[in-house]
Amino acid sequence: MKKLIYFELRKIFSKRLSMVTLIGILLFSALLSFSTYQNKYAFDQNAGEGSGKAAVEIDKEIAAKYEGILTDEKVRQMMSDFAPTSDLHGLNAAYIYQNAMQSAAFSRFSDLNGNWNGLSVSDVFGNEEIKIGYVDGWLSTSKNMVRVFIALALAVIIMLAPIFSGEYEGVDNIILTSKYGKTKCATAKVVAGILTAILTTALIVAFNLFLARAFYGTEGLNCSILFAPSEYVEAFIPFNITCGTLLKYQILLAFTCTISVTGITLLMSAISKNQIVALVAAMAIFLFPVLLPIPETNPLFRLVGLLPVYHVLAVSLLSVEQMSNGMLYAIWAIPTALIFLGIGAGFSRHIFAKHQVS
Repeated sequence: MKKLIYFELRKIFSKRLSMVTLIGILLFSALLSFSTYQNKYAFDQNAGEGSGKAAVEIDKEIAAKYEGILTDEKVRQMMSDFAPTSDLHGLNAAYIYQNAMQSAAFSRFSDLNGNWNGLSVSDVFGNEEIKIGYVDGWLSTSKNMVRVFIALALAVIIMLAPIFSGEYEGVDNIILTSKYGKTKCATAKVVAGILTAILTTALIVAFNLFLARAFYGTEGLNCSILFAPSEYVEAFIPFNITCGTLLKYQILLAFTCTISVTGITLLMSAISKNQIVALVAAMAIFLFPVLLPIPETNPLFRLVGLLPVYHVLAVSLLSVEQMSNGMLYAIWAIPTALIFLGIGAGFSRHIFAKHQVS
């Protein structure tokens, strides 16, 4: 069986389309990370302004002045330090961006003119203890990984679509069936498909985390996502979790997505004798839920949100209210992925075995 699995893995990764797809995602990740890093901007009255690496250093320097637990005293100090020095001409101060810390403070504690709005930390965050610091870099990484993981899911579909559909008339199929039997050949393909999805996901995750650490360091991983610049939707997640915890959930959901997609693709590949049909069908099933006009406030979203495409849109699942026992709703993505994989693997193995030449 090990030889069969190895043979199937080698067939998958030796195909030119698979290699082009894999290299394409790595390049996409690198370009997206580098572009985001280069487009960083920060301004401080003392440190001046800068972009790219200079902006990151300015933001880190500013964050170091206020890092730690957010208090009312720190809020008043930030509002004083970042107070506008010129007429805003009617512009809402909450939308002004000078640097990451200023944006986070103004979006929560500023009135229209950039003055302190009188709210305390407890007024905004309740009884939560908010640890602040430089979170801009890792939140940018999280935002980028949403796009990368969508591309990753599509790549898994491309790599696995031919796994059954491309071999109904292949010579390899006839030779291996006569030597190992129908069931073993089908099982080896299923196992190889699962391993392909897991290995590819692990590679892409590791590559993106490596780039993020190289660009931003490890600062902010233990800080709350709730005190984030106004551009990040993570600030609307109703749980006080750190950037590191957010990334852990996001990575977990990336794996549940690709595992779910693997089940779908295996089934479509076994049903379809044409590789293109299998590819298009699997992609359509994966992407169709985002076209459904169901807002996150609709109770039905709890079910639709567990479909694979929403796993990579991590904030969608994390923003759903916690279960009564304190468990994040996103955890339900794990059994959902296993169901998709179980159905897809079981039926594809049975369908393909029936079609094999004895």
